[in-house]
Amino acid sequence: MATMTELSRVMDSVCKDKGIEKGEIVSAVEEAVLSAAQKLFRMQDKEKELEVHFNEDDGDVELFEFKTVVDDIADPDMEISVDEAVKLDPEAELGDQIGVKINPDFTRIAIQNAKQKILQSIKEAEGKVIYEEFKNRKGELISGIVRRVERKNIIVDLGRTEAILPPEQQVPREYYKPKERLRAILYEIKETKRGPQLILSRSHRDFVRKLFESEVPEIGDQIVSIKAIARDPGGRTKIAVTSNDTDVDPVGACVGMRGARVQNVIQELKGEKIDIVPWSSDAARFACNALSPARVSKVIIDDDNKSMEIIVNDDQLSLAIGRRGQNVRLASQLSEWKIDIKTESQVKREQQDVVTLLMSLPNVKEVTANLLYGEGFHKLEDIAFADPETLVKSAGLKNEEDALKLQTAARIALKDKLEQMSFTEGEAPVGESGNAAEQEQ
Repeated sequence: MATMTELSRVMDSVCKDKGIEKGEIVSAVEEAVLSAAQKLFRMQDKEKELEVHFNEDDGDVELFEFKTVVDDIADPDMEISVDEAVKLDPEAELGDQIGVKINPDFTRIAIQNAKQKILQSIKEAEGKVIYEEFKNRKGELISGIVRRVERKNIIVDLGRTEAILPPEQQVPREYYKPKERLRAILYEIKETKRGPQLILSRSHRDFVRKLFESEVPEIGDQIVSIKAIARDPGGRTKIAVTSNDTDVDPVGACVGMRGARVQNVIQELKGEKIDIVPWSSDAARFACNALSPARVSKVIIDDDNKSMEIIVNDDQLSLAIGRRGQNVRLASQLSEWKIDIKTESQVKREQQDVVTLLMSLPNVKEVTANLLYGEGFHKLEDIAFADPETLVKSAGLKNEEDALKLQTAARIALKDKLEQMSFTEGEAPVGESGNAAEQEQ
């Protein structure tokens, strides 16, 4: 700890470097020294009323003890004579409490003993300053210098403080060395015993959002809006955009002249692929856009379950699904709909199987079976428990009586099917029956 003659310079330096008001440091020093001095006196079995004052003029900490002005001194530690009191304060009178400056050597010892508490108080004051500076910057882009790596945590120097990029907020296969510049978003501010801890993220989808906002002026001007983002950090990102101006192409604005804007984002993301697609309020159209670069042939929507069956040409299947299902997974996240991809040949096979099944019912010809399939009757239970009137319209039947006959046949077929399944499941495997017979013999 600095001596009293150096203390003022140290305090000024801390104020300048840490951005802390000098008044906060002065209060912290005075409180710490007062506590240390009281402790020292208690060790001597003395209880004294003390006061600490920081002298701005000479930069010293002054420690005072209060004594009662008396005629005859019985306790020198607690009392002072009138003559001595008048020297300190010409207006001093009997019975007054007067502050007497304590020996500077004792004060210096108190400062030394208060060293740790002073440092802790300064650190707490610094933490408050940092918290106030960053509390409203959550989600913003932050730039800093990598200082070191501790237990897979990347420590980033932001100038006045440090931040942490933890493993779960890092992008796979990204590596940083000390002195490298790093950009991320301020993901979270944690309150800890050691002060606020700034948590950064490069894997969050909002990091991509902020990068586009910094590269595309039209986003800042609210001409172009980012409606949704789906991200597989380090692999691929899909971003849906729309324009509030019919003369501005949102995708073109984000791509930039000769791809300059999107390339800057890709470079910051270390080569992560980016698909920029136009957003649409039409769920089917938006899902088709989201599956880019694959081309979609047909979309069948199930509003109740918020799911879609998307049909593509056979040669588009691998492109639509993507490597390890990445493309369809991101498209599903982007659109917020469950997506099932099928090829046209798969659909044809399924249709033929269903038509064959329906034709097994009495008086159901191929034309009727195809009509039923086209209206969504793909299983026996769909027919068995349908509304008869709906069945009449869908299958082109004459009346509800024909519909009820069809439903009765479907229920019988469904019952036979369930009984057959139950019987099959209850049968013992051939190998096991054979072994049992051999054992009986």
